[in-house]
Amino acid sequence: MSPQPAGTLGCALNRAKLRQVRRREGRYLLRTNLTDRDPATLWDLYRRLVQVEEAFKTLKGDLALRPLPPQRPPRSEAPIFVAFLAYALPAPLRRRRRDLAPGLTSRAVLDTFQAIQMVDVHLPTTGGRESVLSRYTQPEPDAALLLRQLRLPLPAQPPPRLSAQSAVADSRL
Repeated sequence: MSPQPAGTLGCALNRAKLRQVRRREGRYLLRTNLTDRDPATLWDLYRRLVQVEEAFKTLKGDLALRPLPPQRPPRSEAPIFVAFLAYALPAPLRRRRRDLAPGLTSRAVLDTFQAIQMVDVHLPTTGGRESVLSRYTQPEPDAALLLRQLRLPLPAQPPPRLSAQSAVADSRL
């Protein structure tokens, strides 16, 4: 390319570099010391690692878990168990979502379902007792549509419970 006169802007396309970039588009480069493994197996292991990291990222955010300080084994087992459940429970949701609602992420599904809440309605009776009605809220239209799409029926509303007044008064203190 010849020199440009003062005050003009020039541009050149490096075709060799462009070809090299286009050949690599949509590809990952994985570095590993597992040279005896099949590349497809390595890719599968990498995808599993990404899922585990995503689960623990979600766990740290949703459950507000912090790193465990060194403790005796019995005290450290409960947070590890909760962490395992937080990892294991989304797996069936991920599979179902992939088959029945492929356009959504697991995070979007959980955020949509978060609006459905369980509430306890306490009603005093004339006999000095209290009737407790546990009820879940009616799902918003988008949550109801997602429940139908994922074929997840809501359970029946639980029957009312009667409690003694003294037990109720103690629990409010």
